[in-house]
Amino acid sequence: MAPARYPRGPELFRLRIYPFPIYITVMPIQGPPQVPLTPAVFAILLSLAEGEKHGYLIMKDARAPEGGGVRLGPGTLYGSLDRMMHGRLVVESGMSDDKRRRYYKLTALGRRTLAAEVNRLDAAVQTARSLGVLPHRSRS
Repeated sequence: MAPARYPRGPELFRLRIYPFPIYITVMPIQGPPQVPLTPAVFAILLSLAEGEKHGYLIMKDARAPEGGGVRLGPGTLYGSLDRMMHGRLVVESGMSDDKRRRYYKLTALGRRTLAAEVNRLDAAVQTARSLGVLPHRSRS
């Protein structure tokens, strides 16, 4: 009897020690956004909420006071972006004005995660105001 030929690649195979094929499926991650976020991840998501950006522009946005005032080095930035891509918060956009620059954009999950974190922080600020830690804002 000739040996069975199996295709190469990620196809499913029947193991000789098991009588039925084993199927492996990967389910998409659909859980709720994971908060709280680290300051670096929050600053990156906040920067990308404005639109597609490359790494250096994200670093500049994060360093600004309105971007969180977070100083991101290249290791922190690109390590965070890599983890965020694996977590499906951001994706590379494919846009490029220079072959060395990669542009990133928020996914729907990234936008929901950012909104959940902003709501969490807003609730904390409201609590701080009600406890007298922060002054109440006047409406003018």
